[in-house]
Formats: sequence, C-alpha cells, structure tokens
Amino acid sequence: MLLDKINKTNDIKRLNQKEKKQLAQEIREYILKVVSNNGGHLASNLGTVELTIALESVFDPGKARIIWDVGHQCYTHKILNGRKNELKTLRKFNGISGFPKISESKTDAFNTGHSSTSISAAMGMAKARDLKKRNQNIVAVIGDGALTGGMAMEALNHVGSSGTNMIVVLNDNEMSISKNVGGINKLLTKLRVKKNYTKSNKYGKKVISHIPIVGNAIISLVSKMKDSIKQLIIPGMYFEEIGFRYLGPFDGHDIDELEDIFRQAKELEGPTLIHVITKKGKGYKIAENNPDKFHGVGKFDLETGNPVDKKGLDYSKTFGKKLVELAKKNKNIVAITAAMKDGTGLAEFAKTFPERFFDVGIAEQHALTFAAGLASNGLIPCVNIYSSFYQRCYDQVIHDICTQNLPVVMFVDRAGIVGNDGETHQGMFDLSFFRCVPNLTIMAPANFTELELMMDFAIKLGKPVAIRFPRGGESSINIPVKQVRNGKCNVLSSGTDITILAIGKTVSKAVSVSERLKNDNVNCEVINCRFLKPFDQKTVVESIKKTGKVAVIEDGTIIGGLCSQVKEIIAENNLNIESIFFAYPDRFIEHGDVSQLESKYKNDEDSIYTEILNLIK
Repeated sequence: MLLDKINKTNDIKRLNQKEKKQLAQEIREYILKVVSNNGGHLASNLGTVELTIALESVFDPGKARIIWDVGHQCYTHKILNGRKNELKTLRKFNGISGFPKISESKTDAFNTGHSSTSISAAMGMAKARDLKKRNQNIVAVIGDGALTGGMAMEALNHVGSSGTNMIVVLNDNEMSISKNVGGINKLLTKLRVKKNYTKSNKYGKKVISHIPIVGNAIISLVSKMKDSIKQLIIPGMYFEEIGFRYLGPFDGHDIDELEDIFRQAKELEGPTLIHVITKKGKGYKIAENNPDKFHGVGKFDLETGNPVDKKGLDYSKTFGKKLVELAKKNKNIVAITAAMKDGTGLAEFAKTFPERFFDVGIAEQHALTFAAGLASNGLIPCVNIYSSFYQRCYDQVIHDICTQNLPVVMFVDRAGIVGNDGETHQGMFDLSFFRCVPNLTIMAPANFTELELMMDFAIKLGKPVAIRFPRGGESSINIPVKQVRNGKCNVLSSGTDITILAIGKTVSKAVSVSERLKNDNVNCEVINCRFLKPFDQKTVVESIKKTGKVAVIEDGTIIGGLCSQVKEIIAENNLNIESIFFAYPDRFIEHGDVSQLESKYKNDEDSIYTEILNLIK
C-alpha cells in the first residue's frame, strides 16, 4: 500500500501523480474505517482528500502556514504529517483531536474549531511575516458555508485592500452542515458556471476575428465594453473588485490541475483567491447522497451507513417537538437557526411553518440581532444555537436584545461537557457570561418535562430568556417536576445534614448521591435551582442556615456560574458554614468521552458522593 510510505511531513512529495491518485483512494478508505469505528466528521474529510494532497505537494506544511477554517476537514492533513497511526485514537480520551492542534504538530498552523476565522488568522501571519522580512507562503482554506460568517467577509475586505501576499482557497461544496442558504450561496452558484462563459468567450472571439475588415475592430470595441458589464456576467469580479486575483473555479478532485494552479499562485503578487469545487462525502455514495447526515457522525456500519448506537429521544428533539406545539397555538412564534436546522431539532418546525422558519447560515451575530428586530415588531423569536457558538454573538445578546428587554428566547443547546469535539465545542461558559447580563432570565431543565414547562413559561414571559440544556438524553433518575414560577427553585427533598444545590443536568446526580448517602445516615436537602437568574436566594439561604453545610454541582466552569452565585451569597450573608463545589476548573477541557471527563475532573457521581461523605464525617 502507498499509505505505508506516508510516515512524516513531505513524504507525499516522493510520489508521482499516478501514485497520488491511488493514495487518495487509500486515504478515503482509511478515514472511513476510522470514523465508522470512532465517530467524527466524515463528509467534509472525504471531500478534501485530493485538495489536501495537492496543497501539501506544492507547499511545505512544515514551513508554509496552512490554516484550515473550522478544521473538521483536517484528517488527511494529519495522515500526511506524521499522525497516520494516531488517527486510530481520533477523538478518544488522550487520543488525537478531530481538529488542528498546534500542540500535536508544528504543521498545524493554528487551532481551529469554529467557522470563519482562517482568513483573519492568515492575514495576521502574513503581516507578521512581512514585518520580520521572511519568505513564507500563507494559505487559508475556507469552505463556502463559512463565507456567510461576518468575520470572513471582514477579513476578505481587509486582505483585499492591503495588497498582502497570501492565498485563500475557497473550498466550495455547496454545504456547511445543513445546505447553504443566502446570497453568498447564490453568488457561488453563478461562479460554478464561469467555465461555460470562458469557453463561449474564446469561441466568440475566434469566429468574429474571421470577419473581413471589421472583425478585429469589433473585438476591440467589445473588450472596451467588457469591464463595465463583466460583473453581470462573471460574479467572480466581486473578489476582483475588493482586491483579490480570482482564479477558478477548478475541479477540487483533480490533483494535477490543483497542483498546477497552486504553483502558479505561489508566484503571484498580492492576495489571490483560488476557487475549487469539491463534493462532500466524495467516494462514499451514502455520504455523497446525505452529506448533512454524515457531517458529524457516531459509530456506523460501513455497508449500510446506519448508526451502530440507535439514538433515542434527546433534548434537541424534545425542544423541536414542543416548539411546533407552541407555534400551532401562537402565530407570533418564529424559529431561527444558524446553519444547524437538523442538529438543533428544528427540521419539523421548518417543514410545518416554512414561512416562520429562518436559517441565516453561519452567522450567529446576525441571527441574534435579526431576532431582536423580529421581537421589536411583535413576534416571539426562538433562537437555538450551540453553547460554544453563543460566544460568537455575545455583544448582540447584550446590546440588541437585553438593553431593549426584548422577548427573544435563546435556547442554549449542547451546554456543559459535550465530549469528543473537545476544547472549542465544550459548553463551559454560557452560565458565566450570561449571568452578568441585566434583564436576562436564565434557566436549565433537569429533564425533558421540565424543559417543556420552561418553554411554556418563557414564551409567555415577554422578556429575554436563555434556556440551556445538554447534548443527548435525560437521566433515568426520577426527578419530581412542578410548574415553573419565576425565579423559584424546587425543593426535591428535605434534610438536616447538608444542602445539595444543583441545576440542569446535574440535578439527577444530586438526587442519586442523596439516595446513596441515606445508607450512611446522611440526611440531604436537595434543591433543583432551576433558575440561575433571578436566583431564589431566600429559599437557598434558609436551607443552608438549617443544615450548616452546602454542596453545589454544576456542568460548567467553576467561575461565574452557580458555584460563584452561592459563594457570593455565603459572603454577603456572612454565613459560617462548610461548603464544597463541583464544577470544572479554570481551564479549557480537552476531548474525550463525557463520563471519562467527568471522572477526571471529579464531577461524576462517585466522586461527588465520596467528597460529600468526607465533608460530613
């Protein structure tokens, strides 16, 4: 196998063109084998095999800086740069990351995990290179879906006006996670037919030039007119107008053509944009036909494409089903997603209420201010975005929604530890950064029933609301649920030895731990806080004073969330009590199975039980 010859950076350069084509097939088969066993990002990686081989045949990834936007398409890059065998540990605890990591290899130029960042990072590297008077190629590889991100457009504007030497490779596969929408997608659709224009243009010149006497004069006249109408015919002029040399579109699966254009681009002055067309899921028909379903997958059967582990009802599906029910009763409810219709459970809403559903693409900032505009005109926007992606639109939450006290309901999906995607995707910070925003009500359900009750409450509240919930399903622990009252917690059991405070996903741990502690003659008062803001300080203080001890459990960072809230209450009320806090430390949490990470950071049930028992004794 040719793959056996690829063990370190630049081994690819030893292969001839025929061998590279064979290697592409072997890499696809290897990626399919690994991802079917481990889970991971499949369709995007299958679509960029030839592109990566061509890039790293022309550029030296050990010296050049190649920045992969989002980074979930970097598996071929890792294989070509000394991590072929380690790919078998993909996304596993203590294994290699599914995204570029500078701690893994110097060929990983920049840590990525979120969309639309590559061009900005590349521009910074290019300017640093120029200031240090170095000779270095800088390449940003960005997908068409990521161009809808405002940051990418800001960076294109900066790079184009600067005249800086760098290359942007636009990997156009007509997909982000869900199918692309909006003006950028329409622009690129026109660009894909540019070759037809070029061919007809050459043919027309050839025919006209043979007209006696006037032929060449006509060509000259048409050439003078061409620039004024060119933008109507070749939308690629958009990139030309902002300062890029536009090349393409090219077949993103033709290694020979790609290598040729990359070599040419190395010699050009100023910013260059190379437009390549790829097919997401290339080489695996099931993924080609269902690229959105095979964007991020768990373990699956290679023959059928069916998941190994059958998925049951989860929080996202529960949210989506309930929102459809609410929208049938209230015509003012509208739903917004940022290119995550399926992942956030909104597919049924989109089908049922197409005119009230808005997919704005990868544009979280726009999504929130768009929601504010809808709310200011009497609608009730429900926005579902993953926790880690709310980080991208924090100012919009503050400036456009909360300062105006607008009734936007923000659903914070994938909150807390999410596992295998690692640092850039763990939902660690939402409780912290939302808690300090005035006018914002913050809730977290302990199970599906409580989520539905919180949605009923939030729709009627008429103010900004954030409801956070974890990835996956609810616990099997029975948690008593009652109607939601604004800012009121739910006392699940009365006790005298210690107060256990929990919120959201961690409530089931609190209940389970309290049951185990009964066998040790420890009588726990368990409180489901429900609201982080407004916080039920009266009930909590009374309970803590009664028991004299408190344990706090949350699925987030130790700073700023429920743990900080309770610490502040203890200080403000000058309570002389013993306390213990279970949350994640002030650091970025690596990738791994959720249960493994909980155990490592002592936020699992066994650790909580042991620590509380030690405190009591």
